[in-house]
Amino acid sequence: MKTLIVIPAYNEKDNIERVVDNLIENFPQYDYVVVNDGSTDITGDICRIRGYELIDLPVNLGLAGGFQAGLRYARSRGYDAVLQFDADGQHLPEYIAPMIECMEKTNCDIVIGSRFVTVKKPKTLRMVGSYLISWAMRFTTGKKICDPTSGMRLFNRRMIKEFALDANFAPEPDTISFLLKNGATIREVQVEMAERIAGESYLNLKNAAKYMFKMGISIVLIQWFRKRKEIK
Repeated sequence: MKTLIVIPAYNEKDNIERVVDNLIENFPQYDYVVVNDGSTDITGDICRIRGYELIDLPVNLGLAGGFQAGLRYARSRGYDAVLQFDADGQHLPEYIAPMIECMEKTNCDIVIGSRFVTVKKPKTLRMVGSYLISWAMRFTTGKKICDPTSGMRLFNRRMIKEFALDANFAPEPDTISFLLKNGATIREVQVEMAERIAGESYLNLKNAAKYMFKMGISIVLIQWFRKRKEIK
């Protein structure tokens, strides 16, 4: 299965070189592209100097726009699958092969790299949002997703087309829930994730709470009014 790793990056100057060099040196069997999402630091300069495969967006489009640019790139080049892969170093490429194997064996639409398939989710303040989103997804779809906030996701050719052509599709839990509700098949593969080594996540306590509230409202209420564009 011809797979492209899409790495959205916004102001990841302290991480991008380590993440991409690890892929190039230790996992050369995978194609990749960095989507520099209008970074205001030297992320783009590092990518150009290092000669990385690069989509260099002139303005910041956010995760949804940046990821869609990567999906359009993948679709135009005939890839069978795309892996969403964070530029902060938390996603570990050792788990790419098991995720691809799962998709090939089950013929599913999406594989999520999940921290909580065989490992119990901790009952901590940090995990409250994950519990709530899991509950909201199960309430609205009848399906259990153990790690709905994982950003390590593998999409098949059908999903590549959906995300590339529909501007309303963001690689977020509410879209995953919406697709699940509309018949998409999803599997989860147990993975581990590293802690961010450098830089700062935008998901501080305040932003994380706002994000979880937004996702919850979208899944429980708004998705009932969303229209799914017919993809032919």
